[in-house]
Amino acid sequence: MAININLKRKEGESNSSLVYRFTKKLMQSGVVRQAKAKRYHNRAVNRGKRWVSALHRGEKIEEVRRAKRMGTFKT
Repeated sequence: MAININLKRKEGESNSSLVYRFTKKLMQSGVVRQAKAKRYHNRAVNRGKRWVSALHRGEKIEEVRRAKRMGTFKT
């Protein structure tokens, strides 16, 4: 989602007050809040990948059980 924030420098306005106005507009628009919320958001894993992972996990568990029975399992 792109939001354009347009500001024109007023006559006789200092750079710091222009930056202040821009920052204020940016905060009011909610762009910063959205960016922070999305920053660490992880996408959900789809069903296929979960299924493959479960199969792999099951194979590994069975492999460890077999190794323990044989006495070759090392921690």
